[in-house]
Amino acid sequence: MDTPAPGDPVQKTAPSQQAAPTGQVRPGGRRHIALSPSRASDFKQCPLLYRFRAVDRIPETPSTAQARGTLVHTALERLYALPAAQRVQERAAGLLEPAWSEMVAGQPELAELVGPQDRAQFLDEARALIDGYYTMEDPTRFEPDACEQRVETRLADGTPLRGFIDRIDVAPTGQVRVVDYKTGRLPWGPGKGTALFQMKFYALALLRDRGVLPTQLRLMYLKSGEDLVYEPTEPELDRFERTVSALWQAIRTAGSTGDFRPTPSKLCGWCDHKALCPAFDGTPPPYPGWPGE
Repeated sequence: MDTPAPGDPVQKTAPSQQAAPTGQVRPGGRRHIALSPSRASDFKQCPLLYRFRAVDRIPETPSTAQARGTLVHTALERLYALPAAQRVQERAAGLLEPAWSEMVAGQPELAELVGPQDRAQFLDEARALIDGYYTMEDPTRFEPDACEQRVETRLADGTPLRGFIDRIDVAPTGQVRVVDYKTGRLPWGPGKGTALFQMKFYALALLRDRGVLPTQLRLMYLKSGEDLVYEPTEPELDRFERTVSALWQAIRTAGSTGDFRPTPSKLCGWCDHKALCPAFDGTPPPYPGWPGE
């Protein structure tokens, strides 16, 4: 499973299910590594952060925003498991408390993250995000083709891609729409570029895995009730494929040498790994080597 960025979900699967792994387990417990939108963002932000998350797989403390994101994603996933007529707003809001109880049962540390005194406010904030979702579309009026869809493929040069898509809609005409829920506000500046990278990544993965060019990719920002929409073309995705392949090659070069250098920035203030980072006088653990293909 990808380690999320601030504001992203802790996990993309229902808490009653086993979280999806980032790769297949190799003998000795190591895992294959593939490129996902989150891991690509990590490497571009800071190669050492990428190493800590993808190679060392050092546990991180989830934030309240991440836990809330997971909860809302879980409620929306379960909402679409209901018959269309039952997907009313009150029913969606009612899915939050039982989903949170299951999350805490599976991850007891969440009970410390959101204590009894904070639980009511935490759930109210999650309900507000559900309310925001209902201002953007009516889930009783259509049937998604898939929810929480795992996509995994390799590009022609061997670059492995992997990700989870919140929802895939297929119109009667055969047009495909990819939908991803975001529990923050519509980004601007560098954040918008990161969101566009994610949308292109999913479009490329679907195109290469299934031969399907999505008509539209839609990021739904539930807090602000705004959309970020992207309509890809094959020539644009061909160019993006070269960008992704070059990024993977840079990651593999670092992986072969263990030379993942830190890139200090203002984002370091949110990093769990400062105590291990040379930029803050820390010492990383011994490099375990690249897990392999």
